[in-house]
Amino acid sequence: MNKTAYRTAVHDSIRDAMLADPRVVLMGEDVGAYGGTYAASKGLLAEFGPDRIRDTPLSELGFVGIGIGAALGGLRPIVEVMTVNFSLLALDQIVNTAAALRHMSGGQFSVPLVVRMATGAGRQLAAQHSHSLEGWFAHIPGIKVVAPATVEDAYGMLPTALADPDPVVIFEHVQLYNTTMDVESLTPQDISRAAIRRSGSDVTVITYGGSLPKVIDAADELSLAGIDCEVVDLRSLRPLDTGTFIDSVRKTHRAVVVDEAWRTGSLAGEISAQIVENAFFDLDGPVVRVCSAEVPIPYAKHLEQAALPQKESIVAAVRSLFGDQS
Repeated sequence: MNKTAYRTAVHDSIRDAMLADPRVVLMGEDVGAYGGTYAASKGLLAEFGPDRIRDTPLSELGFVGIGIGAALGGLRPIVEVMTVNFSLLALDQIVNTAAALRHMSGGQFSVPLVVRMATGAGRQLAAQHSHSLEGWFAHIPGIKVVAPATVEDAYGMLPTALADPDPVVIFEHVQLYNTTMDVESLTPQDISRAAIRRSGSDVTVITYGGSLPKVIDAADELSLAGIDCEVVDLRSLRPLDTGTFIDSVRKTHRAVVVDEAWRTGSLAGEISAQIVENAFFDLDGPVVRVCSAEVPIPYAKHLEQAALPQKESIVAAVRSLFGDQS
């Protein structure tokens, strides 16, 4: 096995895709000479040249639109948006154009576009660079939305997304870039299925992206108290693989949903509704949600940490289902 960093997996996946297919291009702010805000494209400009690695102006509306046009013209663009907050400037292009063109053209056009963006908090980047808005995108028909939480998925979801005829949005949590894992090989991964990251019999904990390591740590701690957690990594937020987590809840009879987004209108709410609609009579207690505080993410480190789901709050949520309110 080789110890590989999440950011290295992202970098190598982009590089391998560009080596394999001359139609693949990368564009975005600082992806070229600077090597990417999180070093995901370091060295690629020197290797592939400015025709395929394009630094863009600070206009998400503009360069995401260029990516859509390039996809319609036969290329396979990877568009990097520096942070999810800035993607709001490109919502018109993603929601009204990329997601809708196949439908509006009666199937005559498809948009094979991949949009990558950093998401989430924990690095003291304050309220305009730290939110988790992937649930907004998961609301939109016509696009696929994925959140790789492991090194294998950081590498393997990109080639599958590039092969898809429709737009795929990939959310890379900022807290994951420096993480490392031992991997045997890196291969293309499914972008439509959830994964069981830890088997258990007492409670199902459902999460995705940057919250997965916290959930695994919480599950390890709870196991010492005799509570056996099954951890479901959603991986794909649209389409949502309801079958995997519903089957898990039917086995464990309890559910906790951990979502770094705000509770109001969250993906955690949709997951909770799916459980109630499909497994209500299998539950031995209410569905519990652990979400971020309903505030803009603070800059101060202690306040930022207090606003986010943490191992301690996940442990407390699980314990509450077993009558422990401590």
